[in-house]
Amino acid sequence: MPVPVADPPAERPAAAGAVAVVGAGPAGLMAAESLVGQGHRVALFDAMPSVGRKFLMAGRGGLNLTHSEPFERFVARYGDAASHLAPMLEAFPPDALRQWAAELGIETFVGSSGRVFPTGLKASPLLRAWLARLGRAGVRLETRRRWEGFAPDGTLRFIDSDGRLQLVSAAAVVLALGGASWARLGSDGAWAPLLAALDIPLAPFRAANCGFVVSWPAEFADRHAGTPLKNIALSLGTARVRGEAVIAGYGIEGGAVYALGAAPHRALAAEGEARLLLDLKPDLAVGDLAARLDRPRRGASLASFLRKAANLAPVAAALVRAIRPDATNGTPGELAEALKALPLRAIGTAPIDRAISTAGGVRWDALDADLQARSHPGLFLAGEMLDWEAPTGGYLLQACFATGRWAGHAAARYLAQPGLNGL
Repeated sequence: MPVPVADPPAERPAAAGAVAVVGAGPAGLMAAESLVGQGHRVALFDAMPSVGRKFLMAGRGGLNLTHSEPFERFVARYGDAASHLAPMLEAFPPDALRQWAAELGIETFVGSSGRVFPTGLKASPLLRAWLARLGRAGVRLETRRRWEGFAPDGTLRFIDSDGRLQLVSAAAVVLALGGASWARLGSDGAWAPLLAALDIPLAPFRAANCGFVVSWPAEFADRHAGTPLKNIALSLGTARVRGEAVIAGYGIEGGAVYALGAAPHRALAAEGEARLLLDLKPDLAVGDLAARLDRPRRGASLASFLRKAANLAPVAAALVRAIRPDATNGTPGELAEALKALPLRAIGTAPIDRAISTAGGVRWDALDADLQARSHPGLFLAGEMLDWEAPTGGYLLQACFATGRWAGHAAARYLAQPGLNGL
């Protein structure tokens, strides 16, 4: 809602001289904790009625906090941003995150895949304990406050739930406003034009950890949308991942799809399509699967035959009919080859608001090593606002925690400079 700068503020919250942290997701909460732990007064602002909404959504199926793989491999998951994020991840690695959770009374365990979860699997106990500790430490939380940039004198502009303008003075500011997906949870990327107006360089947003558009035959999509594909493998070029996926009306989504990382996006950008191969029986070689299929059908439907011969779900037959109809009446070897390498032609990504995370945002060359805007001393940025991406598996949350902590410590060092007058 546009409000003229000249309008008198309805209220000026008592945050003058404090550090303002804007955005109360994992990165913002960690920045606030780092600052208050070093003796600073912290005012924490969020546009939503309650905090950590995307964090809570991420925990609905089991909160994957981080991953236990070797650190070098862990850092490499961040691709082009790995060199930028490495110091922050070294300062707050996965083991430190687990210890931090334990200090909140939340024990964690390593799953069979190497992913790390709270023992209770849910996000809400951790968030409640964290907010309680921040409250006891003196962090002041202001919800229903949407950030609308800076006034000419450097004060922060907020719009409250009644549409009134509020001006807040701060000695330093940490922005942790999230990416551009899941707008209904508060992560809508609306901050991008505000930073662009400050001449802070941005990379365009794009969906990451998202589904891909596949041109299914209409009848197949109508009948099988929502059907899970369990224990499958997906490959693109030299990348191959195991896991599960889900058939969507528009294409395919799910953990195995997201685990391919940036490879499908790069293929789409370079060639206009990404040629995925779907292996419905990754535990069997083609020859072994062909041997199981080398038996008489005796009038059984393809779905019934595949279920009995190879323990495949009925959707396997539907996929073969939709993608490789020539193989349905072929030899056992031809059918086995089709089941092991069904070609999926991805021609686009799901809408950005359906993505788990987004790439793009504040470019690394806009920031110094402290995550401080080069053109605006005292302004720090953290979390998904920065231009990085990573697959699901704990990498997203770990980097949000680590960059929030890094920005908080950097803001504290900034405030310790002699003769500092703030923003």
